[in-house]
Amino acid sequence: MQILTLANQKGGCGKTTTAIHLAAALHAAGERTLLVDLDPQAHATLGLGCFVGRAPSLVDVMRGRVPALSVLRELRPGLSLLPATLGLGEFEEEATVALGTERALTAALTPLQAEFDYVVVDCPPRADGILTANAVRAATTVLLIVETGAFALQGALRAHGLFEEIIQREGRATPIRVLATMFDARTRFAREVLVGMHSRFGETMYDTAIRSSVKLREAVASGAPLQWHSPRARASTDFAALATEVRQGRSVSTYSDF
Repeated sequence: MQILTLANQKGGCGKTTTAIHLAAALHAAGERTLLVDLDPQAHATLGLGCFVGRAPSLVDVMRGRVPALSVLRELRPGLSLLPATLGLGEFEEEATVALGTERALTAALTPLQAEFDYVVVDCPPRADGILTANAVRAATTVLLIVETGAFALQGALRAHGLFEEIIQREGRATPIRVLATMFDARTRFAREVLVGMHSRFGETMYDTAIRSSVKLREAVASGAPLQWHSPRARASTDFAALATEVRQGRSVSTYSDF
């Protein structure tokens, strides 16, 4: 089971949209896929039209109260969601003074090894919290999501350094891959930023860049991935290409020469 942790140091970079549509693209490619919403804002949960209410959610699994299998929401055969609630924010506050919370997500996902081929984890919009640290520790690959906008590269470098520290403390060799999002090829600035990202991150960058698309935002607002109703849309083909790269699993070293 491959665990892909999608993270960055801020919101507005297309991280949740990427998590939803990458999970859908992997599922469309025939992979048994789980989307884990680790963000207390629950945007991925809401973006898939899932209402939790008082039912158990991911935070109850991480607290050891219920097994993950009892909380899964099947969206389609072979595609499931572990939904989030605001309770994750309370968990993060409690975790600052509690012991053994840094591997709660790993413990939650371990029983699912035989159920899924890929797990896509949508992190909160910060790189230095307990929840993101949980996701980085659980990951087989960390995907650093970087928008092709002003100052994005500097922030990405800071987040990359934080993720490397967590990985090094664990004594692991988890690769960190970089994905460019919100790319507008019509603007010279975006093209220059993308070139700069490739220069900085080298082979750890995916060749696919996710282009800006109103349809992606509309899809999330409608409660369903774009692939379900417009599989031939330009944005859908971007995620199909990304899913192919992910499944190819090129082996690269974690980039650390900053």
